[in-house]
Amino acid sequence: MKSKYIQNLIVKRIVTLPLLLLLISFGSFFLANLSPSDPAEVTLRVNDIVPTKEAIEETRKELGLDRPFLEQYMTWVSNIVLKGDFGFSYESKKSVLKELLQATPITFYLTIFALGLIVFFSFFFGILCAVYENHWFDKTIRSLIFITTATPSFWLGLLLIWFFSLKLNLLPSGGYDSIYSLILPAFTLAITYISTFIRIIRNSLIEIKDAPFIIYAKLRGLKKSKILKHQIKNIIPPFIVALNMSIPRLFAGTIIVENVFGLPGLGRICIQAIFNRDFPIIQTYILFMAILFIVFNLIADLWIVIKDPRKRV
Repeated sequence: MKSKYIQNLIVKRIVTLPLLLLLISFGSFFLANLSPSDPAEVTLRVNDIVPTKEAIEETRKELGLDRPFLEQYMTWVSNIVLKGDFGFSYESKKSVLKELLQATPITFYLTIFALGLIVFFSFFFGILCAVYENHWFDKTIRSLIFITTATPSFWLGLLLIWFFSLKLNLLPSGGYDSIYSLILPAFTLAITYISTFIRIIRNSLIEIKDAPFIIYAKLRGLKKSKILKHQIKNIIPPFIVALNMSIPRLFAGTIIVENVFGLPGLGRICIQAIFNRDFPIIQTYILFMAILFIVFNLIADLWIVIKDPRKRV
């Protein structure tokens, strides 16, 4: 019964996937082309070429921008589907796929690093806050949560650079030389999520402390540590689902952090592409992010169905 339901769920998602991707690809293509600037003119300026009328017209023909909108879109989609060709960058003239794949490892390492920080600090402080509910420790952490949640990530990143790099000279202020270059960016990326998950874990543990199975455990005379273990075990499934859904958001969130710290990842490439009106890179980046959200959404749904039989009814 369970396996059949999961198979049906996967088949249903796979069947609807092409239509969903088609809509997303059209949306990304349409939005990128809403820009009032002429990408042909911007491309000439970026490559230090005087944008005369003749040069702009020639560049528009070279980039295929002189063709109707739908024809451009159909060509882009058919090249992706039939050849795996995402086009070439207007600025560098290199393959879009190659450029994005070269930048992906930095973004991937940054996301994984941030994810590790989120899991460690969220559980550590979330559990302590629940154990010491309304104690000075709990109140202090909740105050810090409020402050960090309200602090923009770019501002936090600049503060960390100022303190740890300029004042203490402990960590690199930017660029990517070693794993140490990712410590400050990963913390900047993770801090908002850490605050959110500390609150989720704390509140979830407090909510179930009077649940029947916890009361029964107390009546059996179990130690506090064992009772806490039961509580933690019950909040892990929803925590994993929430964490799973945060991964694509983390990946997409690197767009700000990478630019603050000068990391050569996907986010930085995307921002450069936006400034240079490099449509093929912008469109492909949006498409990749959409696929990432779809995949992790499917994983979360499957996890919920497997762990909670009520969802299969």
